[in-house]
Amino acid sequence: MATGWAGDGAVQDQIDATVSDGVRRAQSRLPQGPGLTHCAECGAAIPEARRQAIPGVRLCLACQEATDREIAAFSGYNRRGSKDSQLR
Repeated sequence: MATGWAGDGAVQDQIDATVSDGVRRAQSRLPQGPGLTHCAECGAAIPEARRQAIPGVRLCLACQEATDREIAAFSGYNRRGSKDSQLR
């Protein structure tokens, strides 16, 4: 049971919104369009096995790992943290 100004389903609605945001963010990072034979960043050849495993691949493994590290460093907006203080 929610208390204060929050409705009965407020906590679950917040969880659902956070999950939906995460799914949309992940989908936006998926490769789109035709894959490349050479990396868009450094120009290195992309192995055939990688191109078959990841349709639409645009980066070699080294450049993809660097991009993934940059994305992991950015945690984004902590929706849950800001909402917890309001629900207490």
